[in-house]
Amino acid sequence: MGSVVTFSRITGFHQDEEGHWVAELSCGHQQHMRHDPPWQSRPWVLTPAGRQQFIGTEIPCRQCDVAKP
Repeated sequence: MGSVVTFSRITGFHQDEEGHWVAELSCGHQQHMRHDPPWQSRPWVLTPAGRQQFIGTEIPCRQCDVAKP
């Protein structure tokens, strides 16, 4: 039986102590959204308009999945 992935909506962003962008999720968790080519290509996270476009977007929340019984 496969595992079910939990999705959560992006509600906002903030920068961590190293200046990396972190998505704030509706479930209360957070997830880094780094633009670090070639591993992660997220150029949209570098501008206020780009981040604003992703408010409300559902993304997988690994922390919710880990917390599942």
